[in-house]
Amino acid sequence: MLGSSSGLLPAPPLAKNSKRAIRYKRCTAKEKPVRQPSGGSKKLLCPSRFCFPLRISYNDRVRHGFAISAVLTDDSTMTTVGDDMENIGLLSIDPGLESFKEHFRYRMKRYVDQKKLIERHEGGLEEFALGYKKFGFNREEGSIVYREWAPAAQEAQIIGDFNGWDGSNHRMEKNEFGVWSIKIPDSGGDPAVPHNSRVKFRFMQGNGVWVDRIPAWIKYATVDPASFGAPYDGVYWGPPTSERYEFKFPRPPKPNAPRIYEAHVGMSSPEPRVNSYREFADNVLPRIRANNYNTVQLMAVIEHSYYASFGYHVTTFFAVSSRSGNPEDLKYLIDKAHSLGLCVLMDVVHSHASNNVTDGLNGFDIGQSAQESYFHTGDRGYHNLWDSRLFNYANWEVLRFLLSNLRWWLEEFKFDGFRFDGVTSMLYHHHGINMAFTGDYHEYFSEATDVDAVVYLMLANHLIHNILPDATVIAEDVSGMLGLGRHKL
Repeated sequence: MLGSSSGLLPAPPLAKNSKRAIRYKRCTAKEKPVRQPSGGSKKLLCPSRFCFPLRISYNDRVRHGFAISAVLTDDSTMTTVGDDMENIGLLSIDPGLESFKEHFRYRMKRYVDQKKLIERHEGGLEEFALGYKKFGFNREEGSIVYREWAPAAQEAQIIGDFNGWDGSNHRMEKNEFGVWSIKIPDSGGDPAVPHNSRVKFRFMQGNGVWVDRIPAWIKYATVDPASFGAPYDGVYWGPPTSERYEFKFPRPPKPNAPRIYEAHVGMSSPEPRVNSYREFADNVLPRIRANNYNTVQLMAVIEHSYYASFGYHVTTFFAVSSRSGNPEDLKYLIDKAHSLGLCVLMDVVHSHASNNVTDGLNGFDIGQSAQESYFHTGDRGYHNLWDSRLFNYANWEVLRFLLSNLRWWLEEFKFDGFRFDGVTSMLYHHHGINMAFTGDYHEYFSEATDVDAVVYLMLANHLIHNILPDATVIAEDVSGMLGLGRHKL
């Protein structure tokens, strides 16, 4: 994973006597009280001359005097994790990190343990990331099967144009994992839910009130342009074979030195209107190529109801932004880019989500526990500056949702990689708010680090490179965390 704050170039190794490598704070005593998970004040001996507060958010308690924290590594480092927990490649780059060795071991342990759990219960990380073939709307044996994870719902129905928005005959069943499902047989040889028809998930909250929401895994969503302020509707997207776009060109080779053109499709028109994917492909991509760029980074591709957010307040994670066209139109754009020798990166937003209720993922939060929600509960679940919701990366189904989202865009649309937006907010519990990062290692490796989020990013990086070894993966970070971005050596 590359750090965008480093200009896509690997940082030179730091010398032992560099200012950044020696800017530590020493303990003033041999022993220092360390906060325990239970709130106690048991004293732990610091294993070195430096002492750090301990915070454990994992089932296994590790007895050492370092904060539980983590940083991203390149793929070459991660491939050795399962075999040898002692050889952490990052330490060979900067000897100044040696004092944090126990802390990195713990980070690696969290990553390895989570990966093993997924392998044991889901058949592997890549299989786990095929959630879009199970959840949402899918064709199975002459039927449409719809599944939705909503453990807090008391009852559920599927409604839409196909049943006149009356779900009384399309009630769903819930399994022990909180997944609702329904199988709707074809009618007269055709899908019971027609292609390009509107659908919604209707469920009853604990207080007996029924609400309608856009399915979390829906692959297309639209809004009536004639109705100002109207909420989005989910749309079942299952075009016949004759209407599906077929890719004609292979992915171009990964450039050794990427020259990236960042683009917002909607803003690219010379006229005062939202541009389309096909117009961008035909009119803008050739100009980008003519100016010697070899990579295009697309902003605002994932559906977002608030256009002024520039795509950063995502409402529907598996749907393309309908303002510029439908899924087949976006495929045309990417195929056209590949024909010109341009790699295409997606600006992916997994650091937060829109707080919209009627047309966003936040609509599934009805006051349930964090184990039954996509987001953290209480204040931890909100970003005060962005006015958005924050994912609970420790939740099994959240991991499935986000990792599947990456695989969906890689395989269905042939993106060549991702720029992860807002990574600084993910890395720290304080989200970088009111922080002036100085380069002191304690700012990166302390109790402020969100280890759950970092483990997710490590899993994501591993998954992406397993699916597409030559993928370009960029982390947008403004803190300068050590080890976040490096070229694979």
